[in-house]
Amino acid sequence: MSDVALYEKNDRIVTITLNKPETRNALSKDLCEALVDAINRADADEGVSCVVLAANGKSFSSGGNLHEIKAMTAEQKMTPLEIENWYKTGIQRIPLAFSQISVPVIAAVNGHAIGAGNDLTTMCDIRIAGEDAIFAESFLRVGLIPGDGGAWLLPRIIGQARANQMLFTGEFIDAAKALNYGLVSEVVPNETLLKRAYELAEMVVGLPPLAIRKTKELVRTAQSVTLKENLDQAALFQGVLQQLDDHQEAIDAILEKRKPVFKGA
Repeated sequence: MSDVALYEKNDRIVTITLNKPETRNALSKDLCEALVDAINRADADEGVSCVVLAANGKSFSSGGNLHEIKAMTAEQKMTPLEIENWYKTGIQRIPLAFSQISVPVIAAVNGHAIGAGNDLTTMCDIRIAGEDAIFAESFLRVGLIPGDGGAWLLPRIIGQARANQMLFTGEFIDAAKALNYGLVSEVVPNETLLKRAYELAEMVVGLPPLAIRKTKELVRTAQSVTLKENLDQAALFQGVLQQLDDHQEAIDAILEKRKPVFKGA
């Protein structure tokens, strides 16, 4: 188990906590590797139905580790090809891991989510923020571009016009503006941020486990297929789900006005 990305499972909920508060959870090499490992671990566990992504310290994530990035050219004299490979084998593994996980991920964003930290929130399915949260797509401030998928992810969440404004100005936006943009779905008092994240997670895990995973897959693939292809996939999934005991249990529980008991089958 990593000390820089804590992993805790409680019932069907996994909490992954970024744990490098001394660097404001900058996405250094060790944290990138630990985060990818944690996401893959949760995905491989059929007993998991939801992940909560949180952070220790005053910031969710300050983005890329500027000391590491500066050293790549100033000290290590890395070539353009070596830098390209560094991204592909390092931080870019994070969006790829998030794109493959088959259960919903809820980001509980406290403090600053800057640059790659902002992009990390966009990799999650649900984002809620504490009142002190600050977001920025700040790569141009250090003469760089979003190297971790931000230019692909952000416009799909808040629209091209607002994404362009964040990308090309590097402006910092507060939680209220993030809510207005649709970057987050809720803003809550800082002291109740995790409580609310777990409330949402409990709502998710109270639903049939396999149907949760199929919904996540349907939403994910919808971004790269036609409507007809998405409908075909939905019909295929329904044919499977309507054969399951959990489907019958869900209907029976509604008709009998009781809480359902799902078995993942």
